[in-house]
Amino acid sequence: MRTAAAILSLVLAIAILPARLATAAASTSSTSPLPGGKTTYVISQGHLKTASRQNWVRLGSYRFAADGTVRAGLHLWWQRHPEARQRTGTVPDPSCTTKAGGAASRPRACEVLTAGGFTGAPEESRAGTYTLAGDVLTIRWKIAQTWTEQWYVRTSPDGKLARLDLKHSTLATHGYGYGSNAAIGTRRAMSSVKAFAGSLRQDLTSWAGGRLVTSGNQPFAHSAFRACAATTSCLTYLQPSSSGACQKSGGCPTYGGGTRPDISSIQYYLTMISKSDRRDTLWHWCTCLAMERGEFCYTGNSHVKPLMQIIDDTGAFRGWVGAEASFSTGSRASDMLAVLRISDFR
Repeated sequence: MRTAAAILSLVLAIAILPARLATAAASTSSTSPLPGGKTTYVISQGHLKTASRQNWVRLGSYRFAADGTVRAGLHLWWQRHPEARQRTGTVPDPSCTTKAGGAASRPRACEVLTAGGFTGAPEESRAGTYTLAGDVLTIRWKIAQTWTEQWYVRTSPDGKLARLDLKHSTLATHGYGYGSNAAIGTRRAMSSVKAFAGSLRQDLTSWAGGRLVTSGNQPFAHSAFRACAATTSCLTYLQPSSSGACQKSGGCPTYGGGTRPDISSIQYYLTMISKSDRRDTLWHWCTCLAMERGEFCYTGNSHVKPLMQIIDDTGAFRGWVGAEASFSTGSRASDMLAVLRISDFR
């Protein structure tokens, strides 16, 4: 009887062992829930502090995998290493610009500028791990210094888009993110941007001259932009006047708002940077600033705002996350940096 019992115990042990091994294997290959159920996010974040002259902004993408890992590819602009504005090679054609200047209804025919380095691949990549606890996403980056981030995860009412709102970061002070299951190479043409039927609004935190300014819920009139017949990768808009910018006291003592010419118009250009990913750029400047310098196209401290398109699960355009990286040709105190989002889901 003892021998029979021993044999039975051995048989049971052999039978149970594969089951335990299978359970262990299953546990090691378990999947992590994706944030908002989405794999690919476009991200804008920045370190913006009033007293600092080493502020930075980053713009790019996070890609989440079901094994609990995340990878980032980001462009970095840092006051410690200021970069000059870069030519995009795009000059909007005469259908949407003018070479006459003056009181024309179209912007000037100028080559669009963007932030230095944005026409190339992201120069920064890193890997990390992530966890989800309720609606809070925690990311731990595997780099030499400690860098953790926490984001609140929100899902759009239609379920086609997820949003990240920065909760805490050991390095960044501000940030926005939007994600879907569309590949990072999925983007929409400028014709789709102009035709977008939704209402786009902007939230922005900017740094300039040691001051932080936050604005929210500002309308972005994408439908007011003019499509270019030949340069289809570009949209343009001449804002006729501005009550707050382009003034006599704001660098335009001869031509700006409040002078006899009273020119407070703003030149806007919205241009695709790449056909193969989400990169666009927004360039704008006060007409009077160019006139003060005797220039047709302004070569001073214009606003360069690189953008990443927000694309939902269906491949539809839903806005942008972006950053401003306008480094002054003079002192760091005159730099203009910002973190922003322009979207219908905010």
